[in-house]
Amino acid sequence: MSQHQTSTRRLARRVSWETILALLLLFAVVGGTFLNKDFLTAENWSNLLANFVEIALMALPLSLIVITNEIDLSVASMLGLSSSLLGLLWEYKLAMPLAIAICLAVGALCGALNGFLIVRFRLPSLAVTIGTLALFRGFAYIILGDKAIADFPPEYTGFGIGVIPQTFIPMPFVLFIVLALIFWVGLHHTTVGRSLYAVGGNQTAARFSGVNISRLKMLLFIASGVISALAGIVFTFRFSSSRADNGTGFELSAIAAVFLGGVTVQGGKGTVTGVVLSLLLIGVINNVLTLADVASEILRIVTGSLLIISILLPNLIASTRERWRLMQRQREIAKLGAASVTK
Repeated sequence: MSQHQTSTRRLARRVSWETILALLLLFAVVGGTFLNKDFLTAENWSNLLANFVEIALMALPLSLIVITNEIDLSVASMLGLSSSLLGLLWEYKLAMPLAIAICLAVGALCGALNGFLIVRFRLPSLAVTIGTLALFRGFAYIILGDKAIADFPPEYTGFGIGVIPQTFIPMPFVLFIVLALIFWVGLHHTTVGRSLYAVGGNQTAARFSGVNISRLKMLLFIASGVISALAGIVFTFRFSSSRADNGTGFELSAIAAVFLGGVTVQGGKGTVTGVVLSLLLIGVINNVLTLADVASEILRIVTGSLLIISILLPNLIASTRERWRLMQRQREIAKLGAASVTK
């Protein structure tokens, strides 16, 4: 093998998916700067970061679920249910801290229902969460119908739209960063995180290694329910509006961010860093297109295209690497054969 080929292979191994995402993000930021003079303003970046907070929150537990080779399509419906319930409880003059606690508890129950059906009856998570996607959204409409509730306390809506003093960073974005750090430590530096990778890689081997797979998956779906409910609360305060249709379609963006972040469909691979970078990348792309007055339908097409690319590209890279390894083996075998003939 030539020195050039060896250097190329070493470089390919060193260039991680996170590095590629960081370069794409940098390219998107530079492109946005040239395309619109308002792109780099503090006001625009404050809006940019705020506009994907709810999706980013839902993507954190979803990424861990996908690593275990499961899926949760009901996250946006749980957001809508939480938003509707918060509005109803506030309309009935319940104290806001208690209303928030009840919404989070209902989110935990919704997640537990998903986990129970998947773990206890061994049903496919795709089928279960498609069903609960419709179920939870239906409950949201039963609670509020078509009406909207908007009269929330200013100290709570102030959190939804406020920024850290002397900065452009939205307060809800800080909440996301804190949770992202917790998930990063939990996934990459704890026994639980290693167990998640083991379950996604090979459930049978993980079970024989002593991993309680049922409990682990149940906890993941409960966490997904709680954080989706939290996203619904943040959304409600940010827009000062409680509606049953809040967050409709957000599950597509959350899933796209997870897959684009390098979490594979087959499970067992992925990082929180990659998911955070993909969230920022999608946020920048949507912001640039919005500044360019691109229609919302085009934004949906872009999100769908990113989802397809995020699933297709890792498979293409894996198959290319496999073909490369096979070609290298064939060359080595041919060289050995030629050497033995010469002798």
